[in-house]
Amino acid sequence: MALLFALAAAPVAADDYGAMLGYLTQSRVDGSAFSGASGALALNVAAGDLNQQSNLRAIAIATRAIASTDVRQARRGDRTTSPDAASAVIAGRAFSGASGLAGINQASGSGNAAFNAVALALAQQGIRETDDDQALSAAFASAGQQHDFERGGATAGRRVASVDSTALQGFEGVLQLNQVAGSGNDTGNVLSMSIQSGP
Repeated sequence: MALLFALAAAPVAADDYGAMLGYLTQSRVDGSAFSGASGALALNVAAGDLNQQSNLRAIAIATRAIASTDVRQARRGDRTTSPDAASAVIAGRAFSGASGLAGINQASGSGNAAFNAVALALAQQGIRETDDDQALSAAFASAGQQHDFERGGATAGRRVASVDSTALQGFEGVLQLNQVAGSGNDTGNVLSMSIQSGP
């Protein structure tokens, strides 16, 4: 009986050992991280190789106001091995009860590009540099199409990107979230607003 148990357990042990030797990436925001925080919040967290992340904010308040952001993320000829397992998780009470303008970039893997961009302009009514069609608060953003990501290994594997139900609860304001698990992903969020003050 003991011999049968040992034989049955051997493949499991071998599989566990193989998994331990694999290339694993995990990024996790957990506990009470940023819980109750307020204001301009920016978080870039990455596990793996050759990941690019940015959070940009442009705010202009004046008689004549214009705000813009310009994001250009580029890579050329990168070569890396894709992870066997990649996990990006936001859990616990992270960001719960927080408020304001939050940008979160979370990546697990290789060769990912992510950005959050916000451009806000507040000008007196009737005195504006451009009209709405010309995008007073313009944001030009480009995360993808500028790089040649060369995968050095197999792309198959376990990929998990998740936000637990307890995280982000009660957040008030503007929340931009890019969350990826894998390789060669390009993601971005852009918010542009122009507001007139006065009657």
